Amino acid sequence: MRLTPPRPVFDANAGSGGGLGDLPEWDLTDLYAAPDTPEIARDMGWLETECARFAAEFEGKLAALDADGWLDCVHRYEAINRVSGRIMSFAGLRYYQNTMDAERAKFLSDCQDRITTFSTPLVFFTLEINRIEDGKLDALFAANAGLARYKPVFDRLRAMRPHQLSDELEKFLHDQSVVGASAWNKLFDETIAALEFEVDGETFGIEGTLNFLTDPDRDKREAAAHALAEVFGANVKLFARVHNTLAKEKEVEDRWRKMPTPQTGRHLANDVEPEVVEALRNAVVAAYPKLSHRYYALKARWLGLDKLQVWDRNAPLPTEEPKTVDWDTAKATVMEAYADFSPKMAEIAEPFFERGWIDAGVKPGKAPGAFAHPTVTDVHPYVMLNYLGKPRDVMTLAHELGHGVHQVLAADQGELLSSTPLTLAETASVFGEMLTFRKLLAAADTPAQKKTLLAGKVEDMINTVVRQIAFYDFECKLHAARRGGELTPEDINEIWMSVQGESLGPVFEFMPGYETFWAYIPHFVHSPFYVYAYAFGDGLVNALYAVYEESGADFQEKYFDMLRAGGSKHHKELLAPFGLDASDPAFWDKGLSMIEGMIDELEAMED
Repeated sequence: MRLTPPRPVFDANAGSGGGLGDLPEWDLTDLYAAPDTPEIARDMGWLETECARFAAEFEGKLAALDADGWLDCVHRYEAINRVSGRIMSFAGLRYYQNTMDAERAKFLSDCQDRITTFSTPLVFFTLEINRIEDGKLDALFAANAGLARYKPVFDRLRAMRPHQLSDELEKFLHDQSVVGASAWNKLFDETIAALEFEVDGETFGIEGTLNFLTDPDRDKREAAAHALAEVFGANVKLFARVHNTLAKEKEVEDRWRKMPTPQTGRHLANDVEPEVVEALRNAVVAAYPKLSHRYYALKARWLGLDKLQVWDRNAPLPTEEPKTVDWDTAKATVMEAYADFSPKMAEIAEPFFERGWIDAGVKPGKAPGAFAHPTVTDVHPYVMLNYLGKPRDVMTLAHELGHGVHQVLAADQGELLSSTPLTLAETASVFGEMLTFRKLLAAADTPAQKKTLLAGKVEDMINTVVRQIAFYDFECKLHAARRGGELTPEDINEIWMSVQGESLGPVFEFMPGYETFWAYIPHFVHSPFYVYAYAFGDGLVNALYAVYEESGADFQEKYFDMLRAGGSKHHKELLAPFGLDASDPAFWDKGLSMIEGMIDELEAMED
């Protein structure tokens, strides 16, 4: 049941775009024309009636259904998800365009409240499925091929069987969700969007201030870093309260569900084995000296510094010419890279630019970061960016557009099977980035241009792999510590610094105030333990791209087949046609060796 709006998961100017060209805005009319449209009232009315009918006709009776009856039941459940998802997507996307607009916030909350109320009687669906014996379900699947197509849905639901609570408790948790994590999420979003930072006498929002951390002017970068530290420090008690509350709420529910670790729920949702994630985490941590420590020491030499400060981490190289990429150039760059791989890929991506499926500009109140939201399978995805014309923004476009292509291809699986586990959800996005990077690298005219591109890609990969695994370790330590009692802001700061020093290496010095920089990371609030999916996706794509370079013309079709599968297959089954296996610990070393090889190239350029 779709009860929550889309969330930013990675990383205002509309109209003229401040020299960036005409930046597109969303046209949400493919969902609904307006919040007061009769279609929303119609769909809300249908949901209320259909949820009640569904419960009246099926509650207490699932075990007695034959295969045909089950297929009808699943189709009706899927329709409920589709309609509720359409409403919540519209409400959520409008809200993220301006989280400071009270009307948008109220509309989102009201939709969430009503749909939660309508859908509470449907909690029985999962509970009763999990009481059915395996043999009986297998016989039902064997009797009806249409029903058998949904077996992955049943498998994922039944993975939660050991952690299922009583019917009454499950309904209570469902009912109170709107005043639990969801409410704290909104408080976090609204607080972040309202923050103001003063840099060199001018006031900026969080996106504009973070953007200065990649400015060629070191003084500007330092001023931005201190502004961030000052404002985060002033608000750290509120952010600590958000994290304490959410971590405690999770601990309580995990304890009742007998989850062995705080990460277990995420692993189950991702359909990935804990040992696979642990192998990934251990491989990355072991590679810190070969990757981030080594690269940043090299970067310090390029910058002529004995030590790097935190505001130097994403600084451009001294040889890098300051560059602003207008929107049309960004679009052409990504679309040409996609078309070189396959004209079909570019064809799928084209409507995002032409039909109002992208909201690109930075605007007051707009949520920070970027995401691609699939909405529902009978509409289309929408991409959100905060485009400021940086070369990295072009890569973010390539990344989110990759998500969009994946979501379009997977839509044919239907509402219950299209959604891809997070570990595989990053595959198409990171692959889209790699295609764009390789095209730019091939077109480099000079060694200096090649060095700049290689260094930028290494930094992006370190941010995707090393930084995200450090984030994952931070969350693991935070949730473990919270089980011992309330955490002060200083406690959380200490945990943050313990992973930052380890992951970034000895070349870094950390300014006073950096210890609070955990406060603005949305993943920790919205999607606990999400972050390892980025490292998973990057390692997977590195291995996948190596296969692409060695393969014949059949790679593209196998790749599209993998994306079309959505959430209908396990990662082992999806990767088998490429000769890859993520459960093999050596698999991760192969992906990390690609990053190491790029650092080798950069070091060779020093000779």
